[in-house]
Amino acid sequence: MINLLLFPVLIPFLFAAVLLLFPKKVKAQRIVTMIGLLFALTSSFVLLYKVKVDGVQTLTLGSWAPPFGITMVSDMFSALLVTSSLIIALFVVWFSFTAIGEEREKAFYYPAILFMLTGVNGAFTTGDIFNMFVFFEVLLMSSYVLIVLGGEKIQLKESIKYILVNIVSSSLFVITVGYLYSVVGTLNMADISVKLAEIGPSGIVTVIAVLFLIVFGIKGGIFPLFFWLPGSYAAPPVPVLALFGALLTKVGVYAIIRTYTLFFTTDVGYTHSLLMILSIITIVVGCIGALAYFDVKQIIIYNIVIAVGVILFGASVMNENGMMGSVFYLIHDILIKGALFLFIGIIIKITGTADLRKMGGLMKRYPLLAWSYLIVAFGLAGIPPLSGFIGKLLIVQGGFEGELLWQSIFILASSLLVLLSVIRIFIYAFWGEEKGDHLISEKKYRHLLAPAITLAGITVLYGVGAEYLVPFMSDATNVLLDPSIYVDSVFEGVK
Repeated sequence: MINLLLFPVLIPFLFAAVLLLFPKKVKAQRIVTMIGLLFALTSSFVLLYKVKVDGVQTLTLGSWAPPFGITMVSDMFSALLVTSSLIIALFVVWFSFTAIGEEREKAFYYPAILFMLTGVNGAFTTGDIFNMFVFFEVLLMSSYVLIVLGGEKIQLKESIKYILVNIVSSSLFVITVGYLYSVVGTLNMADISVKLAEIGPSGIVTVIAVLFLIVFGIKGGIFPLFFWLPGSYAAPPVPVLALFGALLTKVGVYAIIRTYTLFFTTDVGYTHSLLMILSIITIVVGCIGALAYFDVKQIIIYNIVIAVGVILFGASVMNENGMMGSVFYLIHDILIKGALFLFIGIIIKITGTADLRKMGGLMKRYPLLAWSYLIVAFGLAGIPPLSGFIGKLLIVQGGFEGELLWQSIFILASSLLVLLSVIRIFIYAFWGEEKGDHLISEKKYRHLLAPAITLAGITVLYGVGAEYLVPFMSDATNVLLDPSIYVDSVFEGVK
């Protein structure tokens, strides 16, 4: 069982390599991709069970004991995120069979998705800060392929911005890791935690913490570093947008939470206050964007920005309720954003447009689509008993406990603005008189709706079954609030 940590990382990589051998055989590509994802997802559930029963799992590569060798670490936080990422990938691939088109499928679409998952799951699982950079680069290089898939003008234009921003971010990442290494003399994340605790409050450590916030903030989409996100995410096809929206920003959010709970805990009065302030501004800007646009893609994209702010606010208060709420809400947002983008994709396929002003009357022909979308929209806004309510309630409770009264009230108020933004889509698209031709066959509609509704059902179960998930969330929260659990597991795991 010791190599179990590698399976969610290695399986997508190996299956992606196999797919490169026959890129033009679409049916074979679909079958092999689904088999690979099912194997990887199964291994992630086994790993999740193993972490729950036996605690944090570690693996040292090449028989080099930490802090000298490369270490893989799976605590409950990372195991939950790995499982969530594979669930989303499975449904996006299923949706892609009908939505993406054979020409794009032949252009290394499925290998790129699997290589991206290798990077995502590797970033969630690595116990080495430099290898986090390596896995970031793996997922970014795969995303470069996906963002230009199809070669439309808008994709090529936005891809230039996307690539340039990430080149700058990656360069800053390497420089910041170098600064950190010069201070602590190690790249092992558990060892970094020990060394920084020994150093105590220090100006240079605070500067490094802010630099990491900039690096991961660019990737996560916090204010004011999200400027690239709305245009770049709107450019690729909807299945790619669903994958990006559900996963890529969450890797940046994960990295912020991991480093700000494991490393940078000696000057929380500054670093975590800065994180809290930026998270509130991020929510404000996200709400403005979500209400300002008539493009359905942009509305949901700006809701990604809002969610990033909510999650990081919960993490910044550094208490049990706030942190548990952040963990719960992070997984909720991965699932709910994936489902929302699939529903948006169906609406766009039917109407041939992303402009709300050119839509209308879909309720008459597509009532199941309408009500399913509405349930997911309520989940996003945090209507009880759906999943968005539980995570946000815990975050607000954490804010009150941290004596952040007005900020917590604003988090609650932002739910109303989120609800307004997604209800606009429901009203414009599904009510009123029918507009334009419906550009989709009944068979294609059913094939698109099946993965979207199934994923929507999972989001509902995640909310109504929250009571059964509390032990998992508690384990994840405990590791984040008590770094010694992570550190001891890494160093004791080799004894």
